[in-house]
Amino acid sequence: MNKIITIEEAVSHINDGMTVMIGGFLAVGTPEKLIDALVAKGVKDLTIVGNDTGFVDKGIGKLIVSKQAKKTIASHIGTNPETGRQMNEKEMDVELVPQGTLAERVRCGGAGLGGFLTPTGLGTVVEEGKEKITVDGKEYLLEKPLRADVALIFGSKVDKKGNVYYNEATRNFNPLMATAADLVIVEAEELVEVGEINPNEVMTPSIFVDYIVKGDK
Repeated sequence: MNKIITIEEAVSHINDGMTVMIGGFLAVGTPEKLIDALVAKGVKDLTIVGNDTGFVDKGIGKLIVSKQAKKTIASHIGTNPETGRQMNEKEMDVELVPQGTLAERVRCGGAGLGGFLTPTGLGTVVEEGKEKITVDGKEYLLEKPLRADVALIFGSKVDKKGNVYYNEATRNFNPLMATAADLVIVEAEELVEVGEINPNEVMTPSIFVDYIVKGDK
């Protein structure tokens, strides 16, 4: 199966109301071309799952500024004032999740687990509405898994089967999200032939990747 498609074909799989995971950490390792195409398409009412909402002019922030998200699940929004404004004005629902908890919820979604127990957030607003479980006399919050309809990830080097290598900090949330969505689209900064990535450097195996969009190189 040829996994390489155009950006137009890629965004055709993303429709109003879907939940979309987007890799990146302050827009590093974020699939910018796919986000630009989503903005151009005008898809709306998205639930976006990401570490953060980037900046007003970069990364996930572009989708926030264009008001295409009805809900955002992220660990922080401090670098994008528009996210805070929409949250405070009740224009968008924002669920703030401690960063490690967010990563583990995504990992659980990819691993088929029912959730995990953590003390993080006890005694804070994070615990509101969540089940508490006591293990050996210690209290924990039950955090439930996160999954998405589509994951948009970024690979520094991707071969034509969809094996992915991430360079340095671009790795961040991308490998976790590649396991936790029904459809996974990778934006390849560099597209190479099968065999050109050392197997020891494959960080997301091709089995997780449905489609590849060519990047700059």
